Amino acid sequence: MASGLEDVRFLTVAEVADMMRVSKMTVYRMVHAGELPAIRFGRSFRVPESAVADVVSSNVADTA
Repeated sequence: MASGLEDVRFLTVAEVADMMRVSKMTVYRMVHAGELPAIRFGRSFRVPESAVADVVSSNVADTA
């Protein structure tokens, strides 16, 4: 029934903002635009840690 949910770590919007070094509003914009998947718990959002890693790695510019 859990199907691997015990391995998923969820982060708050503030934690995501700290990790990405952006404002909380930027994280909210990314969530609402569909760029960053999130789950809504009541009035707050939780973002899977793996989704943050995916977004960061897919947006890294190749400067070489």
